[in-house]
Amino acid sequence: MVDSNTTAARHQDTTPVVIVALGDSTTAGTPQFKSPLEAPPDGAGHRESQFSYWLMRAHPGWTVLNRGVNGERSDEIAARFDRDVVAVKPSVVIIIAGVNDVYQGRPASHVTAQLRAMYDRAAAAGIPVVAGSIVPFNTATDEQNARMHTINAWIEAEAAGDTHIGFVDTRSATAAADNADRLAGSPDGLHPDVDGYRKMADVIRTTIEAVLESYCPESALGP
Repeated sequence: MVDSNTTAARHQDTTPVVIVALGDSTTAGTPQFKSPLEAPPDGAGHRESQFSYWLMRAHPGWTVLNRGVNGERSDEIAARFDRDVVAVKPSVVIIIAGVNDVYQGRPASHVTAQLRAMYDRAAAAGIPVVAGSIVPFNTATDEQNARMHTINAWIEAEAAGDTHIGFVDTRSATAAADNADRLAGSPDGLHPDVDGYRKMADVIRTTIEAVLESYCPESALGP
């Protein structure tokens, strides 16, 4: 649950809600879409292959800035936090990071330290966080899956104890019905398909709506 007091002043008018989606490939929309950071100025590819597209489709009054970069670790994402998040002064930041750290053999503690630093940076800037869990990939080993589950459990626990963070189980949204460690659909075995990105947006949207409703019921949700 997120504390509404930090950014209530942002929702005193009916201007469009700006949201930053910060992360790696599963934020960028890989493999079928390149984010605006990867293919300036507007991105390139199949636009429906990104959860930000589906968020804006559901809420035309929202502007969701796709700030995902394929292949980045949590520390690389954190390094651009001020530029891509704080400078924008968004109503909400969505943060999904850590899968590349796991893939490259980094410990769970490396990821959680970087995530906590980003959560704290957002809090200092008065920006509520929607924290997503790491999405599965089909080639993950048992050990890699164990690390992802450890990180995801930590994210959920942090959100439960921090009023500035809302947890979203994006892993479950994209996982196969009979196997939580495999994607329900994927063009490459590593990333969600279009339906997976749409399902990510569905669960993210619900949390964002709750956060914005608590700030300004009259105007924050947009059309």
